[in-house]
Amino acid sequence: MKLEICTWPEEVLAKKAKPITEVTPEIKELIESMIETMYEGDGVGLAAPQVGESIRLICVDQTGPKMKEDLRVLINPQIVECDGEVDSEEGCLSCPEFSAKVKRKQRVKVKALNEKGEEVCIENDGFLAIILQHEIDHLDGVTIADRAGRLKKAMYRKRAIKWMR
Repeated sequence: MKLEICTWPEEVLAKKAKPITEVTPEIKELIESMIETMYEGDGVGLAAPQVGESIRLICVDQTGPKMKEDLRVLINPQIVECDGEVDSEEGCLSCPEFSAKVKRKQRVKVKALNEKGEEVCIENDGFLAIILQHEIDHLDGVTIADRAGRLKKAMYRKRAIKWMR
């Protein structure tokens, strides 16, 4: 079932999400709905807070909705190692009609649980590394609008508030 995507500056996007303690049938259902929502929104990543659930869950697929060849579901993901620096021009399903240049780590190592509750480790220095950092930011209550400069953020806030009316 496709879910509604929360848009900035909705409160849920600014909260630090809570860890998941158990992979319940409800969590599995949420995962399926998030995957559908991510692909239908033409996204490469989606975090649970973006659909109103303040829990530490993300879905990512660097190949996008057309190919659907690299789907990963990560529960309680943590960046455990990172290095280098890269500028990334990013958009976000929760920040429609907005993009920003964001400084990211070039390489990340992420540990998490998959949808079966098994430990997984992802090490990457490409597009996937950027997606992982972007989605983990959402779990920490940070969006690309928050990472933008003050002026750009203020201008976007005016537009976003008009849309919310």
